[in-house]
Amino acid sequence: MQKPTLNFWQIWNMCFGFAGIQIGFGLQNANVSRIFQTLGADIGAIPILWIAAPMTGLLVQPIIGYMSDKTWGRFGRRRPYFFYGALATTAALVVMPNSPALWVAAGTLWIMDASINVTMEPFRAFVGDMLPHRQRTTGFAMQSFFIGIGAVFASALPWMLANWFSVENTAAPGVLPDSVKLAFYIGAACVLAAVMWTVFTTKEYPPEKLAEFEVSEPPIGAKGEATGAITPAATYYRWGGVSFTLGVIATVVVAQISSGSIKLAAEALDLNSLYLVTLGAVVFGLIAFAAGALKQRGATQNAFSEIISDLFSMPLQMRQLAVVQFFSWFALFSMWIYSTAGVTAYHYGTNDPASALFNQGADWVGVLFAAYNGFAALAAFTIPVLAAKTSRKTAHAINLVLGGLGLVSFLFIRDPLWLLASMIGVGIAWASILSVPYSILSGALPAKKMGVYMGIFNFFIVIPQLLAASILGVFVKYLFNGEAIYALALGGASMGIAAIATLFVEDSVGSGLKNNGDRSPIAAER
Repeated sequence: MQKPTLNFWQIWNMCFGFAGIQIGFGLQNANVSRIFQTLGADIGAIPILWIAAPMTGLLVQPIIGYMSDKTWGRFGRRRPYFFYGALATTAALVVMPNSPALWVAAGTLWIMDASINVTMEPFRAFVGDMLPHRQRTTGFAMQSFFIGIGAVFASALPWMLANWFSVENTAAPGVLPDSVKLAFYIGAACVLAAVMWTVFTTKEYPPEKLAEFEVSEPPIGAKGEATGAITPAATYYRWGGVSFTLGVIATVVVAQISSGSIKLAAEALDLNSLYLVTLGAVVFGLIAFAAGALKQRGATQNAFSEIISDLFSMPLQMRQLAVVQFFSWFALFSMWIYSTAGVTAYHYGTNDPASALFNQGADWVGVLFAAYNGFAALAAFTIPVLAAKTSRKTAHAINLVLGGLGLVSFLFIRDPLWLLASMIGVGIAWASILSVPYSILSGALPAKKMGVYMGIFNFFIVIPQLLAASILGVFVKYLFNGEAIYALALGGASMGIAAIATLFVEDSVGSGLKNNGDRSPIAAER
């Protein structure tokens, strides 16, 4: 028995909640640094305050994925996490702009990011649960559309309130303007409404029905590889030992650098990020050792041992896609971190944050970010068509090349207005990054482990973020002579590497889309 084909509005309903999630993320990404600075944070301390985002995702997503795989109740399998995560996210969005002190805002960011992750992670598995293989590209593309719409709305909301509705956008020192506060309140209402729409308009298949579907649509385990096999305890010990040893060595080296023994490196490196990376290696090593011990004692039915086991027994396609995601997201973080510094210096000719020209350039970067998210929302409808005419991996490779060319073009375009053309390629790549890898991955995963594997897949988004935070400063200072625009070109090259890596991904379903047809949202409606 195969999963029934869903029509346009059914796919719309099941993905609509992602618009709300992205509104929450968009408000967080655009305004939290402003809140920290308003409450007295030093500019150099902002990166360490922001570390909540990747670290929370690294911890929360695999655990929530594991739990949602094993949940079935009144609301279903994934929807309870949508429901309660949305309630917590709404509360955090209301509290954040009213934080009376910096430590309260920092703590609220952890809670808000964790809540958004609780809501978001099961949405990826939700598409895999509900759609047949031939419609998954459409499902994830629909999510990309709502991500783009939500991001544009959230990014522009404070500006719209100030310029269209005359809401006050200035305030006394230490106080947030009313435009920012009201934006968070409106965003909180939108998050709750959008997620609840999905919760109450979509029904999930019960576990026994999913098991029947999996018999007819088994995961695409390449070359007989087990998609959920338990890795021997020796593997945990081996990799745990390597991780622990390297982490300890790196921690000692970083400690020596920070003590001033290597002053040049101390000036160049982001020691806070390095400490967190090396601490993560140590913690991972200890967890791997513990998981190995539990496995050896026969205690395999627990979250830690199962998550570590699944990490070491990832399907072949997941390992291949991990490489693609790593270089794709390294490129994205290069853009997010250095767009303002690069554009203001290279296109507006100033590095002075107090100058009117600098703020004009910084405002234009905000417009560029809204633009690429808008282009992504439009591109989401064309991705299934391109995948149907070629294959999923070919379509993704093409889209990544367009994104890489868009980033590299920042070096050759001197008129800031024409950077909007660069954002077309970036937007197409962004829509593809948010949809095609997940479409391919969902076809390679067993239904009973869809959630935990989607959570583990998030590692390959977080790790490049931590790496970018650790080494890009060194590159810009010593290799690029302080010119941040070259970090964007480096991001373009990284996206090109991701495109090449995509061609080596095995996707037997995707290669048959030309014949079987992964229906676009419009075709699905018919």
